[in-house]
Amino acid sequence: MTATESAAEQCWYLREDVYFEPLFNQWYAWPYLIPPATAARHLVNTHRRIMKSFVNNHQIHILANKERDLAGSEYLDCREDQLPSIRALIETIDAECAPLVALSQAIGELEELLRMHTSGESIEPLYARVPELLKGYVELFMDGEHRASYRLIEPLLYHSEFYRPDLQSLCFGLLARVDERPFVFSTPRLPDENHLQVQLPFADPRVDRLFAARERPLSQAELDALCDGVDSCGGLGLRDLFTMQPPLYLHAPIEDAVRVNYLGHAGFLIEGPEVSVLVDPVVASRSCENPDAVISFSELPARIDYICLTHSHQDHVNIETLLQLRYKTNKIVAPKNNGGGLFDPSIKLMLRALGFDVIEAEDLDQIAIPGGKIVAMPFLGEHGDLNIRSKAAWYIELHGRKFFFGADSSNLEHRLYEKLSNLYADFDILAVGMECVGAPYTWLYGALTTKPVSKAVKNSRRLNGSDFARALPMSLAFKPKRVFVYALGREPWYRYFTGLEYHDDSRQIVESNKMVEACRERGIEAECMYGKKSVQFDLA
Repeated sequence: MTATESAAEQCWYLREDVYFEPLFNQWYAWPYLIPPATAARHLVNTHRRIMKSFVNNHQIHILANKERDLAGSEYLDCREDQLPSIRALIETIDAECAPLVALSQAIGELEELLRMHTSGESIEPLYARVPELLKGYVELFMDGEHRASYRLIEPLLYHSEFYRPDLQSLCFGLLARVDERPFVFSTPRLPDENHLQVQLPFADPRVDRLFAARERPLSQAELDALCDGVDSCGGLGLRDLFTMQPPLYLHAPIEDAVRVNYLGHAGFLIEGPEVSVLVDPVVASRSCENPDAVISFSELPARIDYICLTHSHQDHVNIETLLQLRYKTNKIVAPKNNGGGLFDPSIKLMLRALGFDVIEAEDLDQIAIPGGKIVAMPFLGEHGDLNIRSKAAWYIELHGRKFFFGADSSNLEHRLYEKLSNLYADFDILAVGMECVGAPYTWLYGALTTKPVSKAVKNSRRLNGSDFARALPMSLAFKPKRVFVYALGREPWYRYFTGLEYHDDSRQIVESNKMVEACRERGIEAECMYGKKSVQFDLA
């Protein structure tokens, strides 16, 4: 065999210890950095503001990041020698991102214009005073109390200069080369010796081929073409991400049962003989040093029929994971939004722009699947009292087995679950999130506001899930056989996007333990989820 023939037979797999971060203008891309209007507001009011603070007083940021209790805050996690790079990134925002900066300013001007319209008379004359940049992209209206407001014509914005796939890129690292990933909301990703950044928009088909190499290896020629065909920077090379060693852990098909795998944080995989459904997947890369800690990509099925997403927070609509699964995913099921509200951008429009096939579901909509159905269930709370409609819990029935995934739902009105239990009950598994001490709503949504928010309002309106007093009545109404308390962000490998670190006396842990104990006292199996778990059921 010649050297040329040997090279032609080489197969290259994406390494299991590769981790990936999607970037928008060098910042970790979460759902509010894709829609044009929310991306513009965060670019100006989050990214530029935090970076300017670092430039003005980087010593405070550096000291703050030595205190673990301040992780997840607004302190930039960068070194002093990276000051020139941060200054350059600020200049990039002001120059290359000028249309988005102008869009953010125009939104503020529009909201001030509407605040001043207090007469209750027709708003039709205000169309002439809408900022020029927004004309044709907004509809003005009055609510039932004669207050002026607006909605964005969001699909049109995706066809404008304000949708910027050219600002999207991919960042790769190897778990063995980093101690801890910086928190995603407060630190841009700068090129360094331990990472590779590739300039590709998220919808580029080469992204799918790259991630498919976990299962379908690249030939030497394909790898060479991929390496030569993309712009990249950083200390790693694209070839460093690949190995000729096939994955060690493969998915085990299920033939005559229903299996539920907990994937960590808020992620579940539900499988039957004919269908596979993921809920809120946040799939971790597998460390070579601790390969059994997580269910990683190599243990997922070859085809994912449905991915159900509960709400558009970064730990539930996790773009990092979704892009890595796009090549093998049939459809995404997402809750419907309000239709043009700044605080509630469309998950459907966002994911379609990224190349996904998306179904929207409203409350109690049913989607037939082989052997069962998926039902969108009402979701209350966890959004700081904002009018955000794009949230749903999921009921999945498969071969007579019944599962409910409530994510961060908060039982604000117990009669809702009493009424739902007349339609859906006797669950085999009820999973309820109990992150009951959430951040102030401004943590995620403050960049979108155009007026200062008082401290009292921030402290009152928090992103809370259920505590014990709310979670137990929900569970009892549905008469579950088993309760999983989940979505707490307890796994340390997710800390880079949750910013959470618990202690035994943390209220979330105390409340979760009370929930588990109360369920067990009533004869219901219960546990607080961590890491991974697999449960199998006979077909009913």
